[in-house]
Amino acid sequence: LPVFVTGVSQGGGIGIAATALGDDVAGALIDVPFLCDFPRATSITDADPYAEIVRYLAAFRDRVDDTFRTLSYVDGVNLASRASVPALFSVALMDAVCPPSTVFGAFNAWAGEDKEIVHYAYSGHEGGGPEHRRRQLDWLADRV
Repeated sequence: LPVFVTGVSQGGGIGIAATALGDDVAGALIDVPFLCDFPRATSITDADPYAEIVRYLAAFRDRVDDTFRTLSYVDGVNLASRASVPALFSVALMDAVCPPSTVFGAFNAWAGEDKEIVHYAYSGHEGGGPEHRRRQLDWLADRV
C-alpha cells in the first residue's frame, strides 16, 4: 500500500522532513507548516513559537549566524527541495503563527511538479478546517 504523509503546523514541518528524507513516500498533505524559513519568520511575526528564537537572539546577539545555520538543517524550505512526490499544501493568509510567506517558501521549493497549494484568505492558524479535509480526501482518492 502507498504511504502518504500528513501533518498540520509542527506536524506539517515534520511532514516535509519525512517526505524529503523517506524513500517510500507516495505523497504529502502539508497544512500550515511550522519550521519553514526561520530567518523570514523571525523578522515578520512576534508570535510564538518563532518569538522564542527572537528572545534567544536578543539575549545572545553574537549567536545569530550560528543559530540560523543550525536551524537550516531542519528548515522546511531546504528540505522541500528534496521532496519530489505529489503534494497538497494549505496556507492561511491571516496566520500569525506560521506566516503565509514562510509556507509559500516551502511550497515554492518543493521539488516535485505535481503540487498544489490552497489558500484560505480569512483563516488563521486553524487553516482550512473541514472544507480542506474534504479537499484532502478527494486529492487522496485521485491517487490511491
